[in-house]
Amino acid sequence: MIAALIARRSAEHEAKTGGEWRIPIDDYLRDTVARAGYQLDDVLGEGITLAVRRNANLHTGGTIEDVTEILHPELARVAVLASKVLQIPVVGIDLLVPSPQGAGYVVIEANERPGLDNHQPQPTHERSSTCCFPRYQEKVM
Repeated sequence: MIAALIARRSAEHEAKTGGEWRIPIDDYLRDTVARAGYQLDDVLGEGITLAVRRNANLHTGGTIEDVTEILHPELARVAVLASKVLQIPVVGIDLLVPSPQGAGYVVIEANERPGLDNHQPQPTHERSSTCCFPRYQEKVM
């Protein structure tokens, strides 16, 4: 059942975050599931992915998919530009995009304290420390 899958994913999120992140089963979730043609007591077919919320916030059950290999160069360019304009060397730039492979975007948020642990398998900790402490990194490496 969809409800059981949501409960399992929510429990995983809560365990990883000390209870901070969970997937709330509320009217918004029920409406999102219904718009996709399902109810919470339905069983999904094998291999079917169902978005249960129309947002991507990690604290409400969103997930991260590493799209580095297919990212359109314009999206990378605008993220770097935003970092430079804001003068924040390590910043999370949130973009709404129709596809990571396309050039279309809307910047919606900049996070001066991005959750670097969330972005595996990319070496975000290493790259951010190199950015902030380049002389130290040269001596260590």
